[in-house]
Amino acid sequence: MISKVIIKQCLTTTLLMSLSSTLVANTPSATSNRPDVDNSLRQLLKSTIASSNSFEDRFDAEVWLVAMSEKLKPYIKKPAERLRILRAVHKEAKRSQLEPELVLAIIQIESAFDPYAISYVGAQGMMQVMPFWKKEIGRPNDNLIDITTNLQYGCTILKHYLKREKGHITNALARYNGSYGSYKYAKKVMDAWLDYWR
Repeated sequence: MISKVIIKQCLTTTLLMSLSSTLVANTPSATSNRPDVDNSLRQLLKSTIASSNSFEDRFDAEVWLVAMSEKLKPYIKKPAERLRILRAVHKEAKRSQLEPELVLAIIQIESAFDPYAISYVGAQGMMQVMPFWKKEIGRPNDNLIDITTNLQYGCTILKHYLKREKGHITNALARYNGSYGSYKYAKKVMDAWLDYWR
């Protein structure tokens, strides 16, 4: 478990760093919303459509769901819907070996928990996944508005970028957002994660 102090120090150091180059391979060009595709990420997405149970035991499930449900209440009014979303987030985050609270922070910043959100560049769903990924992994009929599908894609993509960045969270978040070289988005997510969801 990464401590809050270490994460904040990492974020501060990153923000003060001067970057010598900007990554263009994963940033959409002016004429296209489709970045160059990383083949290892394409294969990873293909292999992670199935998932398994995520909670260690019933007590852990109840404690986490109750705590997170209260925090989710400003975004989702119906308790049953909050629990459905939280179960799905926990399951997909754990499958990808991510902290569920980090995924909740990303969703808060990306879509404010609106499963029907579509960005001006066409990213869809709660985790704002670009639809070109469906074609890249050979699943053109997947529905990115479906919460489970959206979480499977989004969590898999984020985990890939965390591995690529050797665990450097702010760099991985910037890649996820397509804003590598700028840490404005990463700071928003980190603040939400550390100050609200944890």
